[in-house]
Amino acid sequence: MSKLVRTLARYYYQLPPELIAQEPASLRDSARLLVYNRHAGETFFDTFRNLIKYLPPKSVLVFNQTKVIPARFTVQKETGGKAVLLYIRTEGKNIIAMCDRPIRVGSKLKLGGKEQFIVEAQEKYVTLKPLFPIRNWYGMLERYGKTPLPPYIKHSPLTEAKLKEKYQTVFARERGSVAAPTASLHFTRALLQRIKKAGHEVTFVTLHVNLGTFAPVKEEQLASGKLHEEYFEIPKKTAALINHAKKQGRPIIAVGTTVTRTLESAYVLPLSKGEREGVLAGSGTTDLFIRGGYQFQIIDSMITNFHVPESSLLMLVSALVGRKKLFALYQQAIEKQFRFFSFGDGMLII
Repeated sequence: MSKLVRTLARYYYQLPPELIAQEPASLRDSARLLVYNRHAGETFFDTFRNLIKYLPPKSVLVFNQTKVIPARFTVQKETGGKAVLLYIRTEGKNIIAMCDRPIRVGSKLKLGGKEQFIVEAQEKYVTLKPLFPIRNWYGMLERYGKTPLPPYIKHSPLTEAKLKEKYQTVFARERGSVAAPTASLHFTRALLQRIKKAGHEVTFVTLHVNLGTFAPVKEEQLASGKLHEEYFEIPKKTAALINHAKKQGRPIIAVGTTVTRTLESAYVLPLSKGEREGVLAGSGTTDLFIRGGYQFQIIDSMITNFHVPESSLLMLVSALVGRKKLFALYQQAIEKQFRFFSFGDGMLII
Protein backbone atom coordinates (compact mmCIF):
# COMPACT_ATOMS: atom_id res chain seq x y z
CA MET A 1 0.00 0.00 0.00
CA SER A 2 1.46 3.36 -1.05
CA LYS A 3 1.91 6.33 1.27
CA LEU A 4 -0.76 8.19 -0.69
CA VAL A 5 -3.34 5.44 -0.21
CA ARG A 6 -2.52 5.17 3.50
CA THR A 7 -2.75 8.93 3.99
CA LEU A 8 -6.01 9.33 2.11
CA ALA A 9 -7.54 6.45 4.04
CA ARG A 10 -6.90 8.38 7.27
CA TYR A 11 -8.92 11.29 5.91
CA TYR A 12 -11.89 9.36 4.58
CA TYR A 13 -15.35 9.47 6.10
CA GLN A 14 -18.75 8.32 4.90
CA LEU A 15 -21.28 11.04 4.14
CA PRO A 16 -24.92 10.38 3.25
CA PRO A 17 -25.42 11.89 -0.24
CA GLU A 18 -28.54 13.76 0.89
CA LEU A 19 -26.36 15.91 3.19
CA ILE A 20 -24.45 17.39 0.23
CA ALA A 21 -26.09 20.80 -0.11
CA GLN A 22 -27.27 21.58 -3.65
CA GLU A 23 -28.31 25.13 -2.80
CA PRO A 24 -27.46 27.60 -0.03
CA ALA A 25 -29.60 28.40 2.99
CA SER A 26 -32.56 30.65 2.14
CA LEU A 27 -30.93 33.45 4.14
CA ARG A 28 -27.14 33.57 4.33
CA ASP A 29 -26.91 33.80 8.12
CA SER A 30 -29.64 31.20 8.69
CA ALA A 31 -27.11 28.45 7.96
CA ARG A 32 -26.34 26.25 10.94
CA LEU A 33 -23.16 26.65 12.95
CA LEU A 34 -21.11 24.10 14.87
CA VAL A 35 -18.85 25.74 17.46
CA TYR A 36 -15.92 23.90 19.00
CA ASN A 37 -13.93 25.48 21.82
CA ARG A 38 -10.59 23.65 21.86
CA HIS A 39 -9.55 25.07 25.22
CA ALA A 40 -12.74 24.24 27.12
CA GLY A 41 -13.44 21.08 25.12
CA GLU A 42 -17.01 22.26 24.53
CA THR A 43 -19.21 21.91 21.46
CA PHE A 44 -22.27 24.03 20.65
CA PHE A 45 -24.84 23.92 17.86
CA ASP A 46 -26.46 27.15 16.73
CA THR A 47 -27.12 29.29 13.66
CA PHE A 48 -24.70 31.64 11.94
CA ARG A 49 -26.57 34.80 12.90
CA ASN A 50 -25.61 34.06 16.52
CA LEU A 51 -21.88 33.84 15.71
CA ILE A 52 -20.98 36.92 17.78
CA LYS A 53 -21.80 35.29 21.12
CA TYR A 54 -18.99 32.75 20.53
CA LEU A 55 -16.25 35.12 19.33
CA PRO A 56 -13.39 35.82 21.76
CA PRO A 57 -13.23 39.48 22.87
CA LYS A 58 -11.65 41.97 20.45
CA SER A 59 -11.16 39.41 17.69
CA VAL A 60 -9.83 40.32 14.25
CA LEU A 61 -11.78 38.54 11.52
CA VAL A 62 -9.96 38.24 8.20
CA PHE A 63 -12.00 37.66 5.02
CA ASN A 64 -11.13 36.82 1.41
CA GLN A 65 -12.52 39.49 -0.93
CA THR A 66 -11.92 37.52 -4.13
CA LYS A 67 -14.73 37.54 -6.68
CA VAL A 68 -15.93 34.47 -8.56
CA ILE A 69 -15.88 34.98 -12.31
CA PRO A 70 -18.39 33.25 -14.64
CA ALA A 71 -15.56 31.09 -15.94
CA ARG A 72 -17.56 28.34 -17.68
CA PHE A 73 -18.37 29.09 -21.31
CA THR A 74 -19.69 27.13 -24.30
CA VAL A 75 -18.18 27.50 -27.77
CA GLN A 76 -19.30 26.27 -31.17
CA LYS A 77 -16.75 24.32 -33.21
CA GLU A 78 -16.29 24.50 -36.97
CA THR A 79 -18.04 21.13 -37.21
CA GLY A 80 -21.14 22.63 -35.62
CA GLY A 81 -20.67 20.72 -32.38
CA LYS A 82 -20.28 22.38 -29.01
CA ALA A 83 -17.60 22.25 -26.34
CA VAL A 84 -17.66 23.48 -22.75
CA LEU A 85 -14.56 25.24 -21.48
CA LEU A 86 -13.47 26.47 -18.07
CA TYR A 87 -11.24 29.52 -17.99
CA ILE A 88 -8.00 28.95 -16.05
CA ARG A 89 -5.81 32.01 -16.65
CA THR A 90 -4.35 34.33 -19.26
CA GLU A 91 -0.77 33.99 -20.50
CA GLY A 92 0.32 37.08 -22.36
CA LYS A 93 -2.37 37.64 -24.97
CA ASN A 94 -3.58 34.02 -24.91
CA ILE A 95 -6.32 32.37 -22.88
CA ILE A 96 -5.73 29.06 -21.09
CA ALA A 97 -8.79 26.90 -20.48
CA MET A 98 -9.84 23.36 -19.64
CA CYS A 99 -12.01 21.69 -22.28
CA ASP A 100 -14.46 18.81 -21.93
CA ARG A 101 -13.41 17.26 -25.28
CA PRO A 102 -10.62 17.35 -27.87
CA ILE A 103 -10.52 20.37 -30.18
CA ARG A 104 -8.47 20.48 -33.38
CA VAL A 105 -5.44 22.78 -33.21
CA GLY A 106 -5.79 25.59 -35.74
CA SER A 107 -9.58 25.53 -35.75
CA LYS A 108 -11.74 28.55 -35.03
CA LEU A 109 -14.31 28.68 -32.25
CA LYS A 110 -17.45 30.77 -31.98
CA LEU A 111 -18.73 32.44 -28.83
CA GLY A 112 -21.97 34.39 -28.91
CA GLY A 113 -22.43 33.52 -32.59
CA LYS A 114 -19.14 35.10 -33.73
CA GLU A 115 -15.71 33.61 -34.38
CA GLN A 116 -13.73 34.64 -31.31
CA PHE A 117 -10.80 32.20 -30.91
CA ILE A 118 -8.19 30.19 -32.77
CA VAL A 119 -7.01 27.02 -31.03
CA GLU A 120 -3.24 27.45 -30.65
CA ALA A 121 -2.46 24.26 -28.74
CA GLN A 122 -4.09 21.44 -26.81
CA GLU A 123 -2.12 19.57 -24.17
CA LYS A 124 -3.30 19.37 -20.56
CA TYR A 125 -5.17 22.61 -21.20
CA VAL A 126 -6.31 24.36 -24.38
CA THR A 127 -4.51 27.52 -25.48
CA LEU A 128 -6.79 29.97 -27.26
CA LYS A 129 -5.70 32.96 -29.31
CA PRO A 130 -8.49 35.54 -29.02
CA LEU A 131 -9.63 37.44 -32.11
CA PHE A 132 -10.38 40.45 -29.91
CA PRO A 133 -8.33 42.63 -27.52
CA ILE A 134 -7.46 40.59 -24.42
CA ARG A 135 -8.57 43.50 -22.23
CA ASN A 136 -12.16 42.71 -23.27
CA TRP A 137 -12.00 39.12 -22.01
CA TYR A 138 -13.56 39.57 -18.57
CA GLY A 139 -16.38 41.58 -20.12
CA MET A 140 -17.08 38.71 -22.52
CA LEU A 141 -17.12 36.23 -19.65
CA GLU A 142 -19.62 38.42 -17.81
CA ARG A 143 -21.79 38.37 -20.93
CA TYR A 144 -21.47 34.76 -22.07
CA GLY A 145 -19.98 32.85 -19.14
CA LYS A 146 -21.75 30.87 -16.44
CA THR A 147 -20.93 30.30 -12.80
CA PRO A 148 -18.59 27.32 -12.33
CA LEU A 149 -19.86 24.99 -9.63
CA PRO A 150 -17.93 22.28 -7.77
CA PRO A 151 -18.40 18.77 -9.18
CA TYR A 152 -20.44 17.62 -6.17
CA ILE A 153 -23.19 20.19 -6.85
CA LYS A 154 -25.03 18.24 -9.53
CA HIS A 155 -28.67 19.29 -9.16
CA SER A 156 -28.77 22.91 -8.06
CA PRO A 157 -32.28 24.33 -8.55
CA LEU A 158 -30.94 27.88 -8.79
CA THR A 159 -31.11 29.86 -12.01
CA GLU A 160 -27.89 31.33 -13.41
CA ALA A 161 -28.91 34.78 -12.16
CA LYS A 162 -29.44 33.38 -8.65
CA LEU A 163 -26.16 31.45 -8.78
CA LYS A 164 -24.26 34.63 -9.63
CA GLU A 165 -25.80 36.21 -6.54
CA LYS A 166 -25.67 33.30 -4.08
CA TYR A 167 -22.26 31.86 -5.04
CA GLN A 168 -20.61 35.19 -4.28
CA THR A 169 -19.79 36.88 -0.98
CA VAL A 170 -21.47 40.19 -0.17
CA PHE A 171 -18.05 41.89 -0.14
CA ALA A 172 -16.54 40.26 -3.27
CA ARG A 173 -14.30 42.79 -4.98
CA GLU A 174 -11.22 41.38 -6.75
CA ARG A 175 -12.28 39.12 -9.64
CA GLY A 176 -10.25 36.01 -10.32
CA SER A 177 -11.65 32.89 -8.60
CA VAL A 178 -13.32 29.84 -10.12
CA ALA A 179 -14.79 28.95 -6.71
CA ALA A 180 -16.14 31.00 -3.84
CA PRO A 181 -14.46 31.26 -0.42
CA THR A 182 -17.44 29.40 0.99
CA ALA A 183 -17.03 30.16 4.70
CA SER A 184 -17.73 33.79 3.84
CA LEU A 185 -21.01 33.02 2.07
CA HIS A 186 -22.77 32.97 5.46
CA PHE A 187 -22.05 36.62 6.21
CA THR A 188 -24.53 39.41 5.53
CA ARG A 189 -23.75 43.12 5.59
CA ALA A 190 -25.90 43.40 8.71
CA LEU A 191 -23.94 40.63 10.46
CA LEU A 192 -20.65 42.33 9.58
CA GLN A 193 -21.92 45.58 11.10
CA ARG A 194 -23.01 43.78 14.27
CA ILE A 195 -19.56 42.17 14.52
CA LYS A 196 -17.92 45.59 14.37
CA LYS A 197 -20.34 47.09 16.90
CA ALA A 198 -19.51 44.23 19.28
CA GLY A 199 -15.89 45.42 19.45
CA HIS A 200 -14.32 43.16 16.82
CA GLU A 201 -12.44 44.27 13.72
CA VAL A 202 -12.88 43.13 10.13
CA THR A 203 -10.21 43.18 7.44
CA PHE A 204 -9.57 41.65 4.01
CA VAL A 205 -7.03 39.76 1.93
CA THR A 206 -7.37 38.30 -1.57
CA LEU A 207 -6.64 34.75 -2.68
CA HIS A 208 -7.90 33.63 -6.08
CA VAL A 209 -9.20 30.08 -5.79
CA ASN A 210 -8.28 27.90 -8.76
CA LEU A 211 -9.17 24.38 -9.88
CA GLY A 212 -6.46 22.88 -7.70
CA THR A 213 -8.73 23.25 -4.71
CA PHE A 214 -10.93 20.44 -6.12
CA ALA A 215 -8.09 18.22 -7.33
CA PRO A 216 -7.29 15.04 -5.39
CA VAL A 217 -4.09 15.06 -3.36
CA LYS A 218 -1.19 13.53 -5.32
CA GLU A 219 1.75 11.38 -4.22
CA GLU A 220 4.29 14.04 -5.22
CA GLN A 221 2.45 16.65 -3.14
CA LEU A 222 2.74 14.48 -0.05
CA ALA A 223 6.44 13.99 -0.76
CA SER A 224 7.24 17.65 -1.48
CA GLY A 225 4.89 19.22 1.04
CA LYS A 226 3.67 21.58 -1.69
CA LEU A 227 0.21 22.00 -3.18
CA HIS A 228 -1.10 23.76 -6.28
CA GLU A 229 -0.18 27.44 -6.57
CA GLU A 230 -2.69 30.21 -5.94
CA TYR A 231 -2.25 33.98 -6.24
CA PHE A 232 -2.75 36.13 -3.13
CA GLU A 233 -2.53 39.76 -2.03
CA ILE A 234 -2.28 41.27 1.46
CA PRO A 235 -2.90 45.03 1.68
CA LYS A 236 -0.62 47.14 3.90
CA LYS A 237 -3.59 48.12 6.06
CA THR A 238 -4.46 44.47 6.69
CA ALA A 239 -0.88 43.46 7.52
CA ALA A 240 -0.52 46.39 9.93
CA LEU A 241 -3.79 45.57 11.68
CA ILE A 242 -2.92 41.88 12.08
CA ASN A 243 0.61 42.55 13.31
CA HIS A 244 -0.61 45.14 15.82
CA ALA A 245 -3.31 42.77 17.06
CA LYS A 246 -0.76 39.96 17.47
CA LYS A 247 1.38 42.22 19.66
CA GLN A 248 -1.66 42.94 21.81
CA GLY A 249 -2.48 39.26 22.12
CA ARG A 250 -5.79 39.63 20.28
CA PRO A 251 -7.11 36.55 18.44
CA ILE A 252 -6.85 36.36 14.65
CA ILE A 253 -9.80 34.49 13.14
CA ALA A 254 -9.34 33.28 9.57
CA VAL A 255 -12.66 33.14 7.75
CA GLY A 256 -12.00 30.16 5.53
CA THR A 257 -9.15 27.93 4.44
CA THR A 258 -8.15 30.44 1.75
CA VAL A 259 -7.47 33.13 4.35
CA THR A 260 -5.61 30.61 6.50
CA ARG A 261 -3.38 29.68 3.57
CA THR A 262 -2.78 33.34 2.71
CA LEU A 263 -1.82 34.49 6.19
CA GLU A 264 0.35 31.50 7.00
CA SER A 265 2.12 31.88 3.65
CA ALA A 266 2.95 35.49 4.50
CA TYR A 267 4.44 34.65 7.90
CA VAL A 268 7.74 36.39 8.52
CA LEU A 269 10.35 35.24 11.01
CA PRO A 270 11.50 37.86 13.54
CA LEU A 271 13.86 40.27 11.80
CA SER A 272 15.77 41.11 14.95
CA LYS A 273 16.00 39.96 18.54
CA GLY A 274 12.85 40.80 20.44
CA GLU A 275 10.84 41.70 17.34
CA ARG A 276 7.49 39.98 17.02
CA GLU A 277 6.67 37.81 14.04
CA GLY A 278 3.97 38.95 11.66
CA VAL A 279 2.81 39.07 8.08
CA LEU A 280 4.21 41.04 5.17
CA ALA A 281 2.03 43.13 2.90
CA GLY A 282 2.34 42.36 -0.80
CA SER A 283 1.37 39.83 -3.43
CA GLY A 284 2.65 36.53 -4.73
CA THR A 285 1.75 32.88 -5.17
CA THR A 286 1.58 30.21 -2.52
CA ASP A 287 1.97 26.44 -2.73
CA LEU A 288 1.78 25.96 1.04
CA PHE A 289 0.42 22.55 2.07
CA ILE A 290 -0.99 22.75 5.61
CA ARG A 291 -1.53 19.31 7.12
CA GLY A 292 -1.05 17.36 10.34
CA GLY A 293 1.93 18.58 12.36
CA TYR A 294 1.87 22.10 10.94
CA GLN A 295 2.52 24.83 13.53
CA PHE A 296 0.24 27.80 12.93
CA GLN A 297 2.03 31.12 13.24
CA ILE A 298 -0.62 33.74 12.53
CA ILE A 299 -4.15 32.45 12.91
CA ASP A 300 -5.66 31.48 16.25
CA SER A 301 -9.13 30.40 15.16
CA MET A 302 -10.98 29.52 11.98
CA ILE A 303 -14.43 29.66 10.47
CA THR A 304 -14.89 27.03 7.78
CA ASN A 305 -17.41 24.82 6.03
CA PHE A 306 -17.45 21.01 6.09
CA HIS A 307 -15.04 19.61 3.53
CA VAL A 308 -14.83 16.73 1.08
CA PRO A 309 -13.30 13.45 2.31
CA GLU A 310 -9.59 12.95 1.48
CA SER A 311 -9.19 16.59 0.42
CA SER A 312 -6.32 18.96 1.17
CA LEU A 313 -8.85 21.32 2.78
CA LEU A 314 -9.88 18.62 5.25
CA MET A 315 -6.20 18.06 6.05
CA LEU A 316 -5.75 21.79 6.66
CA VAL A 317 -8.59 21.98 9.19
CA SER A 318 -7.38 18.81 10.92
CA ALA A 319 -4.00 20.48 11.45
CA LEU A 320 -5.75 23.04 13.65
CA VAL A 321 -8.10 20.83 15.60
CA GLY A 322 -6.55 17.35 15.35
CA ARG A 323 -7.66 14.59 12.98
CA LYS A 324 -9.49 12.40 15.48
CA LYS A 325 -11.33 15.32 17.05
CA LEU A 326 -12.27 16.74 13.66
CA PHE A 327 -13.77 13.43 12.58
CA ALA A 328 -15.69 13.23 15.86
CA LEU A 329 -17.11 16.71 15.18
CA TYR A 330 -17.99 15.71 11.61
CA GLN A 331 -19.81 12.65 12.94
CA GLN A 332 -21.83 14.85 15.28
CA ALA A 333 -22.66 17.15 12.38
CA ILE A 334 -23.81 14.17 10.29
CA GLU A 335 -25.99 12.89 13.13
CA LYS A 336 -27.57 16.33 13.49
CA GLN A 337 -28.19 16.51 9.73
CA PHE A 338 -25.88 19.43 9.03
CA ARG A 339 -25.48 20.30 5.34
CA PHE A 340 -22.01 19.74 3.86
CA PHE A 341 -19.60 21.30 1.35
CA SER A 342 -19.80 24.62 -0.53
CA PHE A 343 -23.48 25.46 -0.05
CA GLY A 344 -23.59 23.80 3.36
CA ASP A 345 -23.35 24.87 6.98
CA GLY A 346 -20.28 26.12 8.82
CA MET A 347 -18.16 25.63 11.90
CA LEU A 348 -16.20 27.90 14.20
CA ILE A 349 -13.06 26.52 15.82
CA ILE A 350 -11.83 28.66 18.71
